[in-house]
Amino acid sequence: MGRKWNNIKEKKAMKDKNTSRLYAKFGREIYVAAKKGEPDPESNAALKAVLDKAKTFSVPKHIIDKAIEKAKGTDHEDYHELKYEGFGPAGSMIIVEALTNNVNRTASDVRAAFGKNYGTMGNSGAVSYMFDPRSVFVFKGHEEEVFLHLMEEGVEVIDVTTEEDLVVVYGEISQFNEIKQALDQLEISEYEVAELTMIPQSQVTLDEEGMRQFEQLIDSLDDLDDVSVVHHNVAN
Repeated sequence: MGRKWNNIKEKKAMKDKNTSRLYAKFGREIYVAAKKGEPDPESNAALKAVLDKAKTFSVPKHIIDKAIEKAKGTDHEDYHELKYEGFGPAGSMIIVEALTNNVNRTASDVRAAFGKNYGTMGNSGAVSYMFDPRSVFVFKGHEEEVFLHLMEEGVEVIDVTTEEDLVVVYGEISQFNEIKQALDQLEISEYEVAELTMIPQSQVTLDEEGMRQFEQLIDSLDDLDDVSVVHHNVAN
């Protein structure tokens, strides 16, 4: 699985390019997660997952607190969670996750980004079958110690490996909170990644021109205000 951490790392670097947009996106995600259940991460698994991810992007506390307080209020903004699938240069596969209060606007914006930047929109299910939903944690530590600790706690994971001097733990989506709670017992000071993501089953390599076109497409999608995250199967 070593090559797959690169995609996650790349997505993090892309998001770091525009912190104001990043914070606004996280504000919406936190609000929606808190509104769906209790505004307490200890009793709301979806909210806890979003907050853990927000911490890896250094989202300020006041942004998080404001979104949670807003969710506690009586006002209700109607957001929809959407997923779009499509193809980039050389048949590369892309999944776009969006959170929006205007479905028509978002669909139009995503379709335009694909159409103007060497991509093609696909139907639902066109590429998602080639990705596996996973919980992923990346942090500094010792692989053997982490593996033994998870075993002792009775926590099942898909894989524990070391990539670029960092420990990477892959698990099922449903196991996110269980894995996180076990890892927290190791007093990990900081997670490079703690999130739910889509891992490609295989990757494609693009030539220089194909990569230029692909990066242009991904940048255009990632720059859309309603887009939360973009997954793909292109090797770095």
